[in-house]
Amino acid sequence: MTEKLHQLAALLHGRDDLDARIAALTGRSARPGDIGEFIAVQVFDIELASTAIQAGYDGIFRSGPLAGRTVNVKTYGDAFTGIDISPHPCDFYLVFGGPPRPLGVVRHHQWQISAAYLFDSRRLLETLTTRGVKIGIATSIRRADLDAARIYPGTNGSPPLRLTPEQTALLSLFGAPVM
Repeated sequence: MTEKLHQLAALLHGRDDLDARIAALTGRSARPGDIGEFIAVQVFDIELASTAIQAGYDGIFRSGPLAGRTVNVKTYGDAFTGIDISPHPCDFYLVFGGPPRPLGVVRHHQWQISAAYLFDSRRLLETLTTRGVKIGIATSIRRADLDAARIYPGTNGSPPLRLTPEQTALLSLFGAPVM
């Protein structure tokens, strides 16, 4: 029995070390939201707000068709469980989602981007309000909403933003590991 405790302690120390190395690389914590923001900065050329607690948005697109527009970056293990929508204004929600989780399966510390979505916040709020959806934490999003907002992988015929091959390759680095 004590051997299992020794093994667990060693594994947790290893995870703490890994989290410290991730934080040193990103300049923020190893929490999924901070990692997602770091990836968004690199892939989408976003300038983060000077503080991590900026109300409404995390940063501003510096270049491309969305230059000058505000963005709130969200990272979820499964975007199908809903997204947090702030009462503070922003232009877009950029959502990174992992693979859908089978019912009853709990995954801890699994980090993947299996899809990325870009929602025009004004249009999203109009759609949800029309449906009578409660806006806030874990706001219900339909599969059709996610499908229409998907920008990665490139299966949406008319995405709200077309990614460059480089952006697609960078996001694919965070997909499921090849066995």
